[in-house]
Amino acid sequence: MAKATKKATAKKATVKKAAPAKKAAPKKAAAPAKKAATKRKPNAAFMKPLTPSSALAAIVGATPLPRTQVVKKMWDYIKKNNLQDAKNKRNINADDKLKSIFGKSAVTMFEMTKLVSKHLK
Repeated sequence: MAKATKKATAKKATVKKAAPAKKAAPKKAAAPAKKAATKRKPNAAFMKPLTPSSALAAIVGATPLPRTQVVKKMWDYIKKNNLQDAKNKRNINADDKLKSIFGKSAVTMFEMTKLVSKHLK
């Protein structure tokens, strides 16, 4: 029997204690269920019809248009007349009509919306 106890004690000595368990983080409250897919409501400020100046009316027309439609018609004009820079598509090379709006011969697409907004009332 002495041999059996030696083996048992030898096994006990090699067993390591498990690391103390860390406290579990408190669970977050369940997020409220999302509403059924509702259609996005457009911002009223973008949809308000604005009257273009005479210089801008030469490109987009004289009727009052929402800002989004003005920018869309500007891009249609730019693409129709091939005014985008060939190397850097973000740049727009102005023709005579666009120079009166932009005030310079080349602008970036980001500047364009800022400069066009000055011609809308």
